[in-house]
Amino acid sequence: MIETSSSDDSRFTGLGRRLVWAALLASLLLALIGVAAFGWARDHARAESDIAAGQQARSAASRLAGELQKFRLLPLVLIEYPEAHEVLASGDAAAVRRMNSKLELLAERTDAAVIYLIGREGVTIAASNWRQPQSFVGQDYGFRPYFRDAMAKGAAELFALGTVSGRPGLYIARRVEEDGRTLGVIVVKVEFDRLEAEWARQPLTTFVTDNHGVVIITSRPDWRFRTLAPLDEKTRAAIRAALQFGNLPLTPLPPKRDGATWTGGDIRYREAAVGVPMPGARLHAFQPLAPAEAGANATARTAILIAFILLAALLIWVFRAREKQRLQQEARRMLEIEVAARTADLVDANRRFRSAREELAQASRLGTIGQITAGVAHEINQPVAAIRSFAENADTFLGRGDPGKARANLGIIVSLTERIGAITAELRSFARRSTPALGPVEIGPVIDGALLLVGDRIRENGVTIERAGDRAALRCVADRVRLEQILVNLLQNALDALGGRADPRIRIDVENGEVIALTVADNGPGIAADVADNLFTPFVTGKTDGLGLGLGIARDIAREFGGTLDPVASPIGGAAFRLTVRRA
Repeated sequence: MIETSSSDDSRFTGLGRRLVWAALLASLLLALIGVAAFGWARDHARAESDIAAGQQARSAASRLAGELQKFRLLPLVLIEYPEAHEVLASGDAAAVRRMNSKLELLAERTDAAVIYLIGREGVTIAASNWRQPQSFVGQDYGFRPYFRDAMAKGAAELFALGTVSGRPGLYIARRVEEDGRTLGVIVVKVEFDRLEAEWARQPLTTFVTDNHGVVIITSRPDWRFRTLAPLDEKTRAAIRAALQFGNLPLTPLPPKRDGATWTGGDIRYREAAVGVPMPGARLHAFQPLAPAEAGANATARTAILIAFILLAALLIWVFRAREKQRLQQEARRMLEIEVAARTADLVDANRRFRSAREELAQASRLGTIGQITAGVAHEINQPVAAIRSFAENADTFLGRGDPGKARANLGIIVSLTERIGAITAELRSFARRSTPALGPVEIGPVIDGALLLVGDRIRENGVTIERAGDRAALRCVADRVRLEQILVNLLQNALDALGGRADPRIRIDVENGEVIALTVADNGPGIAADVADNLFTPFVTGKTDGLGLGLGIARDIAREFGGTLDPVASPIGGAAFRLTVRRA
């Protein structure tokens, strides 16, 4: 029987302690990533909602201004009507009848709610609704502020409830004069039912408040004549005296304000407000936060999940490496004991035979696993290096008190981790012969992204990059991530070939013809003759530390795009590869 020594127990205990500390450190790092990711998600959702609310507010304000401009022209034209002067001056019955008919026709053609003439004493003489039971003819409006202000100042506007119809609208009043003598006032009442219905069909809540903060035009009828804030008693008394809103309670809106955020029940809104051409009025647009938050939080959760997977993979790798070392040491010790304890008989020979056979089977399995692991490691090497660089930069920016730049780096980390996921998903889909997701892709930004991933190596080796023809608007049919993957592979190969060159150069040419051709050339030593015929064969490579997988995978991706990848003569000496893709 073989007994375990106390030194072995202490080694195992130390290993377990180190693994526990590593797990705790990984958990802390994951928590910090979570805090940063959800902080970014909160700010991003607010900014996105603010943009949507601002766009809606400006669009709605422009639409309202157009409506108001149209109706404000009516009284300016009508005060010049001779018939209007005749009716106000004489009150002749026949003239009144003719004026009623003209106003009726004009209101119908212009969509004005009501057009009416008020005499100097405040009594309506003629109106477009003279046929209706709720006719304004004979009604006394001398108490209305729009009448008094128009008589005194020449023009006035007031949004109020109709005292006869009970319907809300904007009253636009203009004074009628003749030879310096005031004859009366002409009034156009505008109702906004159609505009409100148009706003109601949009996802945002849109409304207009007057100079007292009372909601007067709104896409939500239940918010009409509510207020942004409680009104003081003096303001309420002035509104009641003018019968502007009847006996309505004018209670505050259900949502409560916190800066630019309003909360009503379970719904939170972001507000944008702009001025409109009505005295003291402002137009407000409320954008619900929930849709933007859902998208941003989903992105944050994805980033956290990817970080968790990477940290877990790192811990597993560390554990397996230490476990492998322990097992190797244990195997050597056991082998020494077995060799010393047993004789070279048939039983030992049989045992050795079985061990060799099992090792051979294990080697075969490890070879297959090694192909997959090598391929994945080769394709995600650059994004992982970029993630580390951006993470270190983010830590530096946080140390400098610059969270904006740190947040930008974290956003790039999220996109790079998405890229890793896309690459591994592409490898899986390649194994299953799945259909790629193709669409129009701009060439210029793809080249920029590839150069970003290998930028450190370019700068470190002093390589000059020459670019020609990659106009930003030029598009091809491809998958952006995998097209960038091809370019990174070609650039990496070119950089490997330029080691030790005095004047290293890489040229990237884009030709726009029946197909789009992208050539990556270097001025290195060129392709070795012994590998030229097998460039795209897996595990065939001219590099001492290469795996020989990159070009084969790159050619298969190009073929999925409906394109090609082939070696061509380099215009600057060395090696060159020409990638063709279809135009979008």
